[in-house]
Amino acid sequence: MTTASEVPSGNTRGEKPVRNGNHPEEWSVADSAEIYGVQRWGNDYFNINAEGLLAARTLNVEVPLLDIVEGATERELGMPLLLRIENILDAQVLRLNEAFQAAIRDGGYKNVYRGVYPIKVNQQAQVVEEVAAFGARFQHGFEVGSKPEMIAALAMLEQPGSLIICNGYKDAEFIELGLYAGKLGFNCFFVLETPAELPVIIERSRALGIAPAIGVRIKMNTPVGGHWNKTGGDRGVFGLTTTQLIDVIDELKREDMLDCLQLLHCHLGSQIPNIRDIRSGIVEACRYYVDLCEEGARLTHIDLGGGLAVDYTGSKSSDDQSRNYSLEEYCADIVEALKSTLDSYEVAHPVIVTESGRATVAYSSVLLFNILDVNHFEPIPLPQSNNPEHPQLQQMRDILAYLKPDRLQECYNDAFFHRQEVRELFKRGQIDLRSCAVAENLYLDVLQRISAEVDKLDRVPAELENLKVSLADIYYGNFSLFQSLPDIWAIGQMFPIMPIHRLKEAPTREAVIADITCDCDGKIDRFIDVWEGSRQTLPLHSLREGEEYYLGVFLVGAYQETLGDLHNLFGDTNVVSVRMNKDGSFDLVKEIHGDTIADVLSYVEYQPREMQLRHRDLAERAVKEGRISARERQTIIRAFNASLNGYTYYEKEDS
Repeated sequence: MTTASEVPSGNTRGEKPVRNGNHPEEWSVADSAEIYGVQRWGNDYFNINAEGLLAARTLNVEVPLLDIVEGATERELGMPLLLRIENILDAQVLRLNEAFQAAIRDGGYKNVYRGVYPIKVNQQAQVVEEVAAFGARFQHGFEVGSKPEMIAALAMLEQPGSLIICNGYKDAEFIELGLYAGKLGFNCFFVLETPAELPVIIERSRALGIAPAIGVRIKMNTPVGGHWNKTGGDRGVFGLTTTQLIDVIDELKREDMLDCLQLLHCHLGSQIPNIRDIRSGIVEACRYYVDLCEEGARLTHIDLGGGLAVDYTGSKSSDDQSRNYSLEEYCADIVEALKSTLDSYEVAHPVIVTESGRATVAYSSVLLFNILDVNHFEPIPLPQSNNPEHPQLQQMRDILAYLKPDRLQECYNDAFFHRQEVRELFKRGQIDLRSCAVAENLYLDVLQRISAEVDKLDRVPAELENLKVSLADIYYGNFSLFQSLPDIWAIGQMFPIMPIHRLKEAPTREAVIADITCDCDGKIDRFIDVWEGSRQTLPLHSLREGEEYYLGVFLVGAYQETLGDLHNLFGDTNVVSVRMNKDGSFDLVKEIHGDTIADVLSYVEYQPREMQLRHRDLAERAVKEGRISARERQTIIRAFNASLNGYTYYEKEDS
């Protein structure tokens, strides 16, 4: 393994620019922008500047991420670091509301749009607080699915008239909170997910003397694409069937409360990649809306749920991790489909509600981490053994003499065979460790030379197709995949990943990324490819002695913080929220130091204070037994206590 401090600067053996036909000295920031696809997935929020630094930008304000990293480091907020950019979060709330306002104006729609942010997408207080504060001008509200989320919404919202959409299974206490929210001036809707909720809502509303605003969620039958396409349909977990919907209507009529039914909720799915599915679903939703109105319900709102996708890959396609529409097209199609369908039945236009969470927060968060180490799969010079060389080693050397483009498969077969023979000889004690190491180096030498010739072939043999991948470097990143990027492991999600500096230089290495957990799943070996959708390696730069190398993982604002776990007891990372200023400067408006070791141990039921006492007793016993001195005891105790209060991630010693 080659460490960062051992890697020489400049190109090393086997290095070449990753784009065919372009030499390192000819590389430009435009080449980096193309190979990492910044303009495709960045939504105009990221740009590579003339100095080769990746910068965040909004409204002509641009700040290099490396400047933010350096500012955070000076404040003892080391890597890994979750960066939240408030300007981008604000811009997404603004874009969503303005796009719907424009579609409503241009389409002649006779009502308004009201957005709600689903708190479950990212419940962090900094995020929820910023959505509430900036969204107040639009009466942008919240969708809540639990009592804790309801409490958070009530603590953050200030603008009267803002919506609170209550989804999920609701008990009496949850319903009371919602009824009181109405008294405080918010439009709080209880969305019936199951018929069993209705009697509780009726009983609590009568007990408190507060009329409820009720919504019904229907099981949508329109099929949609994407990873989360099982939300609706007969087997959907939440929502009412047509039979249950009729039962609810009849029960409300019997209780003389049908006028309380004011909202129709029809969630098609999340991350819907194809706009045609959205249009089709709206037509189905309108049929329910029209018939509920004919039944006597006084509907005023239609909640279309989530679905607005994020183009993670930048391919602008109907792939699961992309979308084939713009924000403006999404809004215009919703408005047009609602208007044309409802006009045909002469039904008044309702308030349009959407629960866009992923598209609201994904762009605003970036995971930043440094590379600690790299493992190259290349031969290295080894000292000559004093013993005569084994015939198997000489046969491996002979392969280099007949390695030609028309014999690549043969050379590969021969190298593989002789390497296996050497391994068997080693297991039987017939060859020593140094000879075994020479064989491994010769094998890598042959494979590297074959790999260099593969691109020249008209047809690549099947066994050689993935040769470059098997020889790719492993870059070890200072982060936990399971804590910060759980969707990569759980559902195969791809996020844009790229260096945040050195982008005027050609990336000469092909690599996969490993985290610092001791788990074989803690790796990233599938990356976005702007030409072919995905690739198995990522182009990166060689490490330089004494210089940090930083990577960023983008579009991670949705779900990643909420879903992260404590694998190997790696805790929450350091977090900074920044606000970019018009002059190109930035303010660290909020900072949170990541979990200490004591923090994460307490999460799994250890008592840090008790652990300190037990370690002190252990050290005192060692003094009594004569293994250490009393002075050494104090040094050992201080080291234990310092670690207990330290960061869970890799910390480099101060120079």
